[in-house]
Amino acid sequence: MRLISYHEHGSPDVLRVEDVPAPAPGPGRLLLRTEAVGVNFVETQLRGDTAPFPSPLPGRPGGDVVGRVEALGPDTDGPVPGTRVVAFGVPAAYADQVVVEAERALVVPEDIDAATATALGSSGQTAWSVLDAARIAEGDTVLVHAAAGAVGHLVTQLAKLRGAGRVIGTVGSPAKADFVRAHGADDVVDYRQPGWADEVRRLTGGRGVDVVLDSVEGAVFKDGLKLLRPYGRLVYYGFAGSGGKVAQVAMTELFGLTYVVGVSLDAWTKADPARVAEARADLVRLVAAGALRVAVHTTLPLTRAAEAHRVIESRSQLGRVVLVP
Repeated sequence: MRLISYHEHGSPDVLRVEDVPAPAPGPGRLLLRTEAVGVNFVETQLRGDTAPFPSPLPGRPGGDVVGRVEALGPDTDGPVPGTRVVAFGVPAAYADQVVVEAERALVVPEDIDAATATALGSSGQTAWSVLDAARIAEGDTVLVHAAAGAVGHLVTQLAKLRGAGRVIGTVGSPAKADFVRAHGADDVVDYRQPGWADEVRRLTGGRGVDVVLDSVEGAVFKDGLKLLRPYGRLVYYGFAGSGGKVAQVAMTELFGLTYVVGVSLDAWTKADPARVAEARADLVRLVAAGALRVAVHTTLPLTRAAEAHRVIESRSQLGRVVLVP
């Protein structure tokens, strides 16, 4: 079968198609035949060795995989062969067949197309976990960074569904503004422009925001923290703009009755399994009903994984980038 990997760090050109034996599922795991793979930004950072944690070689990009169960490993309780599922955090995901942990697999209805269904993996579940941590109250003003991204356009919609009174989305280029408004934002601000935080203050009459959802970090992190009203919450869940250097917060910066909480999908799934099961069921229901709209920016063949990475690194995407066999 085909597997995309890299043996050195660098540009997307280091990605290679390899011919390898099909994997075999061990205990607690499933073998899937791939239908679609959701490409996540962090994999471009790992490939380029710019993530704020080690990126060992050889690298085999992970992702969100939609596929059919072909086999169950020994002593595995899971969907029967033939069942269509999506799994998140799949290692070596850019492949014709993948092995996934059974507990990370979610059954996908047949009427949800494969590219759309990739959002039921890490992007949709991350959006849900971020909003759980934000504890949004009815009428809150919420600032969503990178609101046109794979997670951003989902979290913007979900914030509204949870009762946010006003959502301000930030973008890295004016060309994304209409897309962000179409996916639930009341206002849009370009965070790459000097004075972007002052524009947020103007939009809120100088009061700032109740919640900041930050997957960008870098230069916007401290300004976002200063935008919080008393008892405001900044939820940190990514580092797309960090350049490999994680932001630092002095405790004295929280004296304004503000909170910072970090979220990872693994921590969320372990914290309250019953809550997570409900959230996953709700995600499927919302996507199937069209109440949560998944934007697919482009769908590319598996062999064009390098192009998929270039699209993401260009910061031009609107929603998901997906690979198909």
